[in-house]
Amino acid sequence: MPVSAKGGRYHHGDLPAALVDAAIDLIAERGVRGFSVAEASRRLGVSAAAPYRHFADRDDLLAAVAVRGLQVFAAMIAAEADDAQDPSQRLAAMTRAYVRFAAQERPLFETLFRAGVDKSRYPELQRAWEPVDELLDVVHEICAGDAAAADALATALEAIAHGYAVMLLEDEPAAGPQEIAAAADRAAAATLAMIAGRAALAPPEPGSEVSDQRRR
Repeated sequence: MPVSAKGGRYHHGDLPAALVDAAIDLIAERGVRGFSVAEASRRLGVSAAAPYRHFADRDDLLAAVAVRGLQVFAAMIAAEADDAQDPSQRLAAMTRAYVRFAAQERPLFETLFRAGVDKSRYPELQRAWEPVDELLDVVHEICAGDAAAADALATALEAIAHGYAVMLLEDEPAAGPQEIAAAADRAAAATLAMIAGRAALAPPEPGSEVSDQRRR
């Protein structure tokens, strides 16, 4: 691990990892849009040029923060889904982990879902997404290979997870363990309800009563 003094001076450690740590601290304080490489350098007591020996630009450093975030997120999903064998329960565990991740690792959550880092530019970020994407394959398992149904269900589940996470952050910015657990459980219950009622996501057949009502 990098070594840095509490006063901000950096001492002969792993500078890239120290810069990621400094970036996370700054994002926690100022939000992802208030973070700068220059301020991270000042925090560590290194020259303004030093970070650019390891990171090409601000987005490059944010991509490294995002990789860290995905490692933490994947570990939280794995812990939640450890005993879940049923596909529906595994997706509910993922939703629960999403809400916990947002509340407990807010700067990492903001970097992943609000910073707008283009993962196509960073192979290491694409690789870091793979464990999460593999868990999303469960959606295809539930939908028996129906790609359109799987896409509709995945979109709905993402909206549920993100919606509960954002509501928690906005309504309870300093949420404690009980509030976080309650929000995570509600998100998981909504996930199971959506999976059970996923047929409602299918577009109505032309000429059906539901289709006629929508046109009105």
